[in-house]
Amino acid sequence: MIEPGCLNQGHPCRATTLVTLSFLFFTLVFFSSFTNAFSSSVYPELNPVKPRHSRLLRSAVQRETPASQLSELWSPLESQGWKPYVEPNKPTLPEKSEGYIQVFLDGGLNQQRMGICDAVAVAKILNATLVIPYLELNPVWRDSSSFMDIFDVDHFIDVLKDDISIVKELPGEYSWSTREYYGLAIRETRIKAAPVHASAHWYLENVLPVLQSYGIAAISPFSHRLSFDNLPMDIQHLRCKVNFEALIFVPHIRTLGDALISHLRYPDGSAGQMGYNDLQEVTGAGASKNAGKFVVLHLRFDKDMAAHSACDFGGGKAEKLALAKYRQVIWQGRVLNSQFTDEELRSQGRCPMTPEEVGLLLAALGFDNSTRLYLASHKVYGGEARISTLRELFPLMEDKKSLASSDQRAQIKGKASLLAALDYYVGLHSDIFISASPGNMHNALVGHRTYLNLKTIRPNMALMGQLFLNKTIEWSEFQDAVIEGHQNRQGQLRIRKPKQSIYTYPAPDCMCQA
Repeated sequence: MIEPGCLNQGHPCRATTLVTLSFLFFTLVFFSSFTNAFSSSVYPELNPVKPRHSRLLRSAVQRETPASQLSELWSPLESQGWKPYVEPNKPTLPEKSEGYIQVFLDGGLNQQRMGICDAVAVAKILNATLVIPYLELNPVWRDSSSFMDIFDVDHFIDVLKDDISIVKELPGEYSWSTREYYGLAIRETRIKAAPVHASAHWYLENVLPVLQSYGIAAISPFSHRLSFDNLPMDIQHLRCKVNFEALIFVPHIRTLGDALISHLRYPDGSAGQMGYNDLQEVTGAGASKNAGKFVVLHLRFDKDMAAHSACDFGGGKAEKLALAKYRQVIWQGRVLNSQFTDEELRSQGRCPMTPEEVGLLLAALGFDNSTRLYLASHKVYGGEARISTLRELFPLMEDKKSLASSDQRAQIKGKASLLAALDYYVGLHSDIFISASPGNMHNALVGHRTYLNLKTIRPNMALMGQLFLNKTIEWSEFQDAVIEGHQNRQGQLRIRKPKQSIYTYPAPDCMCQA
């Protein structure tokens, strides 16, 4: 802060302050110029992006899908012999808590969601009272949304009231235990060394003594700090209960989500005002005959992913150079994929699909140009120019901007976590969900939709990479290979293996055989 009067003529600090201000000014100008120049090269939105697979695209645009194939595509999953686990007996809380547990969660919405579930489990293991988790400022999206901005906190506490004690904030005697307090120095009450996928025994050995000594323990970092294996079944069941029952979004996100789903199912406006229960009735096996069906495509194709993949996306030398520079600036060249060729990466399934490529995948599976497609994504690398081929294949494509009013959009503008929450909600209630590449959103929704037995397409990335490398392949051969390669990737339940996430593979921990 500048000292009052410091810029007055003759003040001793005036010269130093002017130099400092000049430096800051020129730094900002340089950074702004660099950012603008870089953005224009990395996001060539004004320059057309030529289709990479023009032969396939021409055939796909003219495709016609038989009615029988369409009917099979849209048909909901039959029962797979599993159902959500239901507690046979009501749990009881111990009379005395060992103290307060705080956790500080980084990452995006879905990584934080998993951290919240783990925090409840750790509180149960330690017989501690959980303070509503603190969500760190996301360094990428600069979103400061809190737990209460995203999730219905009263619902969360009510659903878990018989499992653990939860408080919205610490009592006065512990009000000093804040994010800022732990950022200033080493503190006895901070647990900084929790290993990734720690066991329940580790928490009992290392955290419980801190609780008993100080009445509080703050764990940071906490993401991925609880094992998926060798835990008591009641702890596993509790994690499932948090994820699939306790964590619901705040009312205004659910209301906005309901409105978007209504527009997608009833584009002529015949549905009127729909609520959550109405939407449940028109999703899956109980769908109304009058309700239209829709696919949600999570298009994970942002600048960071494009650069970090080290793949070639057809933008020529300028694009390659821009992405290479970005890799150097952000990761100082420490990107493992950089040592492989584009052909090697694609054949291994390590390249994210472009909008054009995921559109060709959907077209090959049989989705025709009458398909209503909801695009769930943040900023797409390349902008509208990159999306144009996908829109050519699916002209009824919609997104938040096209479906929501300006007033509705204003509620979530600039809030990446709320935008992601809205996409999650719409994706959960869609007839079919597909993600263009793996990631936390993909994993979270695959798990949630498996729990509800809803159809979810998991792209065979290695197969698609190999097919797209074949520049002479005909549409019929491409289509046959895609259909065959995805027969068992459309929602079929998979049993969790050791070390796999309970949140992506909910059976058998969260489900039981019917």
